[in-house]
Amino acid sequence: MSFGNLQWLFPVVITLHNTEEAIWRSPVSPGAFRFAVTVFTVLAFAVTWLSAESGKQSVWTYLAFGYMVAVLANVLAPHLAATVIRRSFMPGLATAVALNLPVLSLLAVMALRQGYVSGWKAAAYSVGVAGVLATCIPALFKMGRALNL
Repeated sequence: MSFGNLQWLFPVVITLHNTEEAIWRSPVSPGAFRFAVTVFTVLAFAVTWLSAESGKQSVWTYLAFGYMVAVLANVLAPHLAATVIRRSFMPGLATAVALNLPVLSLLAVMALRQGYVSGWKAAAYSVGVAGVLATCIPALFKMGRALNL
């Protein structure tokens, strides 16, 4: 199997994970939270489609890879860390551990081994995309509240 074909698992697991979080809600209003995770889910499908169309070593493939690695980091912080620290289940933990961790680990390894991404560029996109996504969260919550969701 190739990364090119299997990368479509990325938006699928993101959809399932975001659905779990949206059902169990968060400290943010349910509507604002659902707005934010919807944007992130659509973004996952968009970068995956653009990556699939563009192929190896394209900007879109690096962006998709960076997004995958950011979601992998999200398994540890906040999901696993918050669950351990609070000693209570954090919404999203089940799909983060059962789906995101194994599927996205496999996809990241495949992308590297099959030459879809490589080296420092892959690392830089991983850090950069994670940073951009993290800074977008408060803005998306604010937009969701402004839309009275």
